[in-house]
Amino acid sequence: MESSLPGLEAILLVGGQGTRLRPLTLGTPKPLLPTAGVPFLAHQLARARAFGVRRIVFATSYKAAMFEPAFGDGAAFGLSLEYMTEESPLGTGGAIRNAAEALDSGPGDPVLILNGDILSGHDIGDQVRAHLARRAAVTLHLTEVDDPTRFGCVPTDETGRVTAFLEKTPNPVTNRINAGCYVFTRSMIDSIPCGEVVSVERETFPGLIKSGELVLGYADRTYWLDVGTPAAFVQGSRDLVLGRLDSPALPGPTGECLALDGARISPEAKVRGGTAVGARAVVEAGATVTGSVLLDDSVVESGAAVTDAVVGKGARVCAGTVVRDAVIGDGAVVGPGNELRHGVRIWPGVELPERAVRYSSDV
Repeated sequence: MESSLPGLEAILLVGGQGTRLRPLTLGTPKPLLPTAGVPFLAHQLARARAFGVRRIVFATSYKAAMFEPAFGDGAAFGLSLEYMTEESPLGTGGAIRNAAEALDSGPGDPVLILNGDILSGHDIGDQVRAHLARRAAVTLHLTEVDDPTRFGCVPTDETGRVTAFLEKTPNPVTNRINAGCYVFTRSMIDSIPCGEVVSVERETFPGLIKSGELVLGYADRTYWLDVGTPAAFVQGSRDLVLGRLDSPALPGPTGECLALDGARISPEAKVRGGTAVGARAVVEAGATVTGSVLLDDSVVESGAAVTDAVVGKGARVCAGTVVRDAVIGDGAVVGPGNELRHGVRIWPGVELPERAVRYSSDV
């Protein structure tokens, strides 16, 4: 990921509450959730640095005080980090405008905007170069999906100019959707009203299109994932561990399993499918863990089977329990013989007795 864009500044949008990921986000903002062994944002920061970004401003709101202790001044990533907090949520546009107060860039300079819940393998440097070459007001990363009916779509003309932002429809005109990574010319950010709630998707981008400014689409089909749901969060961690998406922040080699310091995995256990095993976590003999995230100090007892799931910090999955496509909250205990499937979420601290739950809803 060699870059010819030294000095590029970025704004990282990390203000969302992550409600779709509860209970994982009750105590931790979504961008700080451990993902393939490190906080999710570590992957974004490392990739941004590899493309020549030198300075990033965090646009924070929900649990804002947790970000600076996690990343400090950014020196560990070869970055300079600043933190700007919204007193009340300002929407995507308002957050960008608020964070821009900490930028050094001039009116004609490009500014990269990253969303704090996206994993992407696209070439950020190429997107910025396209923006500069066309002298665009904004350049949007567009990803191509197999089923665009689940998203709003973004049509472009033959030159790549974005012509509209369309809501979800059963008959989309294109399979290209907004992938959540933008390059703004700094003067366009400064045109966003200061201190007001503004959505770039519903207000800023349509307004620029209507006024005749060049809103450019940068489309590709590289790896892309919105990690806003538990299933997507697990998939993102799994894909990073398996090497389906390269990340300079991965704290170990890619493979079937990534185990952090102090993790204890029995030689008689099967841990595979891109599973991440947190510090001091335990997987006992006879247990099977596939494509899952085991957070620090969690325990999977003998004979338990955990698949496509999250086991929270200090949580325990007892002997003989089956967990598939589920979330076990921090400190929860799932008693022997339970069977949790179909998106079940066990809330922090809950203790389920033996064989208490089968295919249950949230507990």
